[in-house]
Amino acid sequence: MGFTTQIFLFVFFPICLLPYIIIDRISAIKSISWIFEKLRVKDIIIIVFSLGFYMWSSVNDLFRLLLYIFIVYLFGYLIQAIKTKKVNLRKSISLGIIPLVIAVLFVIFNLVYFNYMTFLVDCWNMMSGSYVLVNSLVAPIGISFITFSAISYFTDIYRGHATSGSLIDCLLYISFFPKVISGPIVLWKDFQGQIKTRAMSLNLSTDGLNRIMIGFAKKVILADSFGACLNEIPIDKMDQITAFGTLILYMLQIYYDFSGYSDIAIGIAKIFGFEFKENFNFPYRSTSISEFWRRWHISLGTWFREYVYIPMGGSRRGQWRTLRNLAVVFALTGIWHGAGWNYILWGGINAAFAVVERVIQKKKFYIKTPKAIKYIITMIVVLMFWQLFKFQDFADIGMVFNALFGNVPADTLSYNWMYYFDTQIIFFTVIGILGSTLLGSPKIIAWYNKAVSTKTGYLIQELVLLAVFVVAILFMVNSTYSPFIYFQY
Repeated sequence: MGFTTQIFLFVFFPICLLPYIIIDRISAIKSISWIFEKLRVKDIIIIVFSLGFYMWSSVNDLFRLLLYIFIVYLFGYLIQAIKTKKVNLRKSISLGIIPLVIAVLFVIFNLVYFNYMTFLVDCWNMMSGSYVLVNSLVAPIGISFITFSAISYFTDIYRGHATSGSLIDCLLYISFFPKVISGPIVLWKDFQGQIKTRAMSLNLSTDGLNRIMIGFAKKVILADSFGACLNEIPIDKMDQITAFGTLILYMLQIYYDFSGYSDIAIGIAKIFGFEFKENFNFPYRSTSISEFWRRWHISLGTWFREYVYIPMGGSRRGQWRTLRNLAVVFALTGIWHGAGWNYILWGGINAAFAVVERVIQKKKFYIKTPKAIKYIITMIVVLMFWQLFKFQDFADIGMVFNALFGNVPADTLSYNWMYYFDTQIIFFTVIGILGSTLLGSPKIIAWYNKAVSTKTGYLIQELVLLAVFVVAILFMVNSTYSPFIYFQY
């Protein structure tokens, strides 16, 4: 069940929210509030609907998820029990790391088994010349995000940054429906502190609704329009302008698709009283690949920094180890996104640029290089190599670049760019470019914040958002294209 579907917007979400609001209001009565707190009624409501949300994809996946969460909780409880024993500190650490390692290996094994087994067997067959067969595996939806949540749960308990909590806490954390399928990745230490302290409020709910409306506009009006247009273009029959246009459209599609989903997830969480950190910060304003990854999928970068980069030594052990750690993180980022040589190459290219930037960042020539030139180079790299993310077959990538450089005979072209890029797509493309770049300007942000701080400005904002949301709903009802790109990870 996607967020931008009629069944979610008009059925699931209202049915989920109504009993939650009722219980929240009743539990605010001091004389009986302790009953609802002890029974964890609000948490149970969210868990039940979260499991229903997940079950929509597959009943079998639901049972596997419940078993998975129960095992994760047991590992967390064991790590906590060993860590809190009154024994010598060094001995406690050495004992505590054993269940941590076993727990992490368990969840990684599940991730590798479902997401990478076919790819690994194919690699083995290619290198050994053998012919080992493997049954086609259908990965449980959202397994990559669930795995990272589980590792955060184990590690934060081991480090003493959080406790294991109850089984209800663990269920709520891993299954929470705004984030279970495609993130954002929320660390356990950030989530646990909000379980008991959260509360519904008018400000949070209003902010949440605004984020949902913005997310819907990004996803349904822009991303889906770009995606539908790309689906109509045959990559083996494109002229140069069409080929360049597909690069621009995919660059915008993947941004508005994923950032729109993140906005909706953050907005829903706000309505329930949870505050998630931002997942995007105008990445297409970046002047380096390193900066791009600090602005793109921020929760993923935070996870890798917390649980891979810093444990490996971060930047504290000299230049070469720092470069090695950066390379490992970017390589893992590529592998995390999918089992294929295209993802490995994509991660490797990003790693190479990040390492080079780290080496030259203090060089005079780099410091003196105008930001405009750095920006153009960065965007060209991002623009070109998103194609490795888009296509798993290198032959398809080759066809796109052949068209881009004019290596397609004119007599094989059925249509030129004017057939595919109508007025609406061109208009949306301009809006998409401006929205992903200009709106991130500090001056515009400051002006906007000042404008909406007045009653008139705030009212205008709400009316505009409501109008855009209505348009997004009309697009949603009439559209046949709606898949979220990151649902596959």
